[in-house]
Amino acid sequence: MPLFDTHAHYNDRAFDSVRSELLRSLPAAGVCAVVVPGVDVESSRAAVALAEAYDFVYAAVGIHPEDCAGAGEAELSAIRALCRSPKVVAVGEIGLDYYWAENPPGAFQQEIFRRQLELARETALPAVVHDREAHGDSLAIVREYPEVRGVFHCYSGSPEMAEELLKRGWYLGFDGPVTYKNAKRAPEVVAITPLDRIVVETDAPYLSPVPHRGKRNDSRNLPYIVEKLAGWKGISPEKMAQITWENGLRLFGLEE
Repeated sequence: MPLFDTHAHYNDRAFDSVRSELLRSLPAAGVCAVVVPGVDVESSRAAVALAEAYDFVYAAVGIHPEDCAGAGEAELSAIRALCRSPKVVAVGEIGLDYYWAENPPGAFQQEIFRRQLELARETALPAVVHDREAHGDSLAIVREYPEVRGVFHCYSGSPEMAEELLKRGWYLGFDGPVTYKNAKRAPEVVAITPLDRIVVETDAPYLSPVPHRGKRNDSRNLPYIVEKLAGWKGISPEKMAQITWENGLRLFGLEE
């Protein structure tokens, strides 16, 4: 059964020593599609380069809230230009992150988030949204762009917020933390999320699932996430893999 890792940072330095070998190994491990998101202009260009080098790899391009300090017209124009690549399937990773005190000010993060949602609307691409400790503002800003759809990556909001996003046509991404003992909210969110709106992600090299927590993550760990979600939904892992494969293709416009 093919697996779709809808969010993996293979442009991260953590993969510098193993990148080519690891990527070449993924199809044999059943991982037949991967989306690599950018977090700034440089990493977005690297994501596009990887997508152009591997048939099964696709890119998302954007400026992450942690990396938006100093972002201005030049950087946003560069992201807009990258959107013209045939292998770019989304604007991302974009959003809000209020977790780290040293992050850029919230008001500036919001400005850059809005500008990139405007780009998603302009290009008719889905958005890949990062929302950490910023649930209220993330939802409020998304409401301003009802034409934009996409995925809330590594979803960590409430079931009530999930319900509103789902009504608006968004997908929810689930990662390694669903396997952690403290995953109390995730089962509630998955319970109310229709099967056709769930996608699976690794966020590699981060968020390794149990039993590999604390180690460098990669797409070969997707089965642990699929198995946990399948158990919560009362279906087989094979069925969950098939459903999330189809959802990923639909989300990113890759059905053909």
